[in-house]
Amino acid sequence: MPPILPRPASFTHIQNLRSQGLSRNFSSTRRRGADFTHTVIGGGVVGLAVARKLQGREGASVVLVERHGSVGTETSSRNSEVIHAGLYYGADSLKTKLCIRGKEMMYELCQKHGIPHIPTGKWIVAQDSQQMEAITKVHEFASSIGVPTHFISKAEAKEREPDVRAEAGVLESPTTGIVDSHSLMQFLEGDFENLGGLIAFNSPVTHIKPLSSGQQGWEITTTSPSGETTTITSETLINSAGLSAIPISNMILPPEHHMKAYYAKGSYFSYSLSHPRPKTLVYPAPIPGHGGLGTHLTLDIAGRVRFGPDVEWVTDPSDLSVNSKNLERAIDDIQAYLPSISPEAIGLDYAGIRPKLGKSSAVTSGTGFVDFWIKREEGFEGFVNLLSIESPGLTSSLAIAEEVERVLYR
Repeated sequence: MPPILPRPASFTHIQNLRSQGLSRNFSSTRRRGADFTHTVIGGGVVGLAVARKLQGREGASVVLVERHGSVGTETSSRNSEVIHAGLYYGADSLKTKLCIRGKEMMYELCQKHGIPHIPTGKWIVAQDSQQMEAITKVHEFASSIGVPTHFISKAEAKEREPDVRAEAGVLESPTTGIVDSHSLMQFLEGDFENLGGLIAFNSPVTHIKPLSSGQQGWEITTTSPSGETTTITSETLINSAGLSAIPISNMILPPEHHMKAYYAKGSYFSYSLSHPRPKTLVYPAPIPGHGGLGTHLTLDIAGRVRFGPDVEWVTDPSDLSVNSKNLERAIDDIQAYLPSISPEAIGLDYAGIRPKLGKSSAVTSGTGFVDFWIKREEGFEGFVNLLSIESPGLTSSLAIAEEVERVLYR
């Protein structure tokens, strides 16, 4: 893993570095005089991957703008850390395309650079005929898009995971795994900076001005926690602000194209005993139209069991308090597939929030499903908007970076 270089804390520090001649020379391009070729707003895993990808272009000078004091403090560090296989999202969706490509890239990157990860595999379990029908449809869909899944017998299931209950059947996804998201982001941050990229921390974006509809670049203004404002110019702009992406988008687009942000908070639950402790991820059969994939069992890199997330709609994206009111229902869900669990050992752990474009957004394809939004917005040159980047955003992050570059330069 490359070392993380000393980094500036704000745009002001970046400007000071440039004025002192301590940063590299910026390329001369058609938008002469711009401070940077690319500005990426948002230092989550997707923003890091996008900035790193764009910094690899010849002559690029990329600045990553992050409102917090470090990367990955919101959705990117508050999720299940699962490397998804791409089983749910619809054949023609960006989520399926980028999840499958991103999974391959993720495993390759982790293996090459020693980023902690485990190809755990995943079981989707069915307890009755209706659930069995649901996982059969998952298997048929996976087969149609070339993602490996297979059913395992009751005897094999009992031998491998004796504590897991699956009355009707088990569908296994062998390419699902887990990754240490913090180590992944640490690598992406260090690699981006080693390529010459710059990061502006503690720099909330407060104003954005397209110059001649973006044809002459962009002015981005930030306001520091102390109230100091700084403006830089950039040839292109990528909005990867996660929970703040829709407010950022609404700064730029005309009122008739403004959107409303919806926030789905998910609470996670820990387990304090050493038994039962499956070595495989366990998911209940998907429920059509549900806001999540059920209260599933995942593992961290150390092998600790955790459950979640549930779904709670909130209006405040900073509300990261763990919701205890759903604990009893979560325990019921967990006991359906892990009956020997000790309820008193299940406790509150942490919460994360997923940015969505509607309350009816379903995880699986069908009614209410909303795909990733990765677009060059009409009428604005050099602007790529990333909205509703939720699960499988972590898995897809490296492929999303490729897609942003393609959309920007196609």
